[in-house]
Amino acid sequence: MRHPNHQQPHLHNSPHRLYFAASITLIYAAIEASVGWWANSLALLSDAGHMLTDTSALLIASLGAWLAQRRPTPRHSYGLGRAEFLAALINGLLILVMASIVIIHAVERLQQPLPVQGEVVSTVAFIGLVLNVLVLYLLGHSETDLNQRAAALHVLSDLLASIVAILSGLVIIFTGWTLIDPLLSLLIVAFILYSTLRLLREVLHGLMEGVPLELSLTTIGTEMAARPGVLSVHDLHIWSLSSQQFALSAHVVLLDLNQWDSILDDLRHMLSEQYGIDHVTLQPETPARVVHSPSC
Repeated sequence: MRHPNHQQPHLHNSPHRLYFAASITLIYAAIEASVGWWANSLALLSDAGHMLTDTSALLIASLGAWLAQRRPTPRHSYGLGRAEFLAALINGLLILVMASIVIIHAVERLQQPLPVQGEVVSTVAFIGLVLNVLVLYLLGHSETDLNQRAAALHVLSDLLASIVAILSGLVIIFTGWTLIDPLLSLLIVAFILYSTLRLLREVLHGLMEGVPLELSLTTIGTEMAARPGVLSVHDLHIWSLSSQQFALSAHVVLLDLNQWDSILDDLRHMLSEQYGIDHVTLQPETPARVVHSPSC
C-alpha cells in the first residue's frame, strides 16, 4: 500500500485557494483585533491572534507550493525545500511571543476587570466563525497534502476559538460577568500553544535532520535487509528535504554483486511505494568489504 507521503506536493496546482484563504483570514484577523481592542475584549484579541496563526499556516503551505517549483541549483543541489522549515520556525516563535502578551494582559484583566461590550464580541466572533467554515470549505475541496491538512487543523482549532468568543459575549450579555472574557482568552491561548509547540517540535526535528516522525529507521532497515538477494543493510540514514520529501542513503550487503541492478530497482520501488522515499542513494557491498559496521 502506498504511503500517504508518497505523493509529491500538489499545492502548486491550486495555490490560489491557499492565497485567497490566507488573505481573507489575515484581513479578518486585523478587523477582529481592532474591534477587540475597542470593545475591551481579550477573547476577541486572542481569537484574532489565533487567526493569525491560521494565516501563518496557510502562507507556509503557499510557500511550500512555490518552493516545490524551484529547480535545484549548483549551490542548492536539493532545492530550497528547507526554507519551509525556517519560515515555520520564525512563525512559531512569533506566535509564542504573541501568546505571551495575551497571557500577561489576561492576568491583568483578572486582577482589574474592565467593562466588555458583549454584543460586539458575540457579533464579531460569529462572523469569524462563518469565515472559518468558508476557509475549511476551501481547504477541504482543494487537492489535499500534509501542508493543507496542517493548515486545516489550524483553522479548525480557530473555529473552536470563535465559538468560545461567542460564548464569552453571550455570558457577558446575560450575566454581566466580565471575568469570563480573560478566562476564555486563556483557553484560546492554550489552543495556540498546543498547536505551536507541536509545530516547533516538528520544525526543529527536521532542521536537525532527524528521521521523519512518521517513519521508523529500524522498520525500514529490517524491510530492506529482508529483500531477496540482500544480506544486510548498514550506515542507514533517513532525513527530510522538506515536509513532503524524504531522502535515504545506505550501504547494502549483497549475496551476488551481479544481481545489483535488479536488487536496486526492487529496493527503490519498495521505498517509494511503502514509505514515500524517492530520493534514494544506495551503495552495494560484498560481505568481505564490510568492516564492523552496524547493520539492520
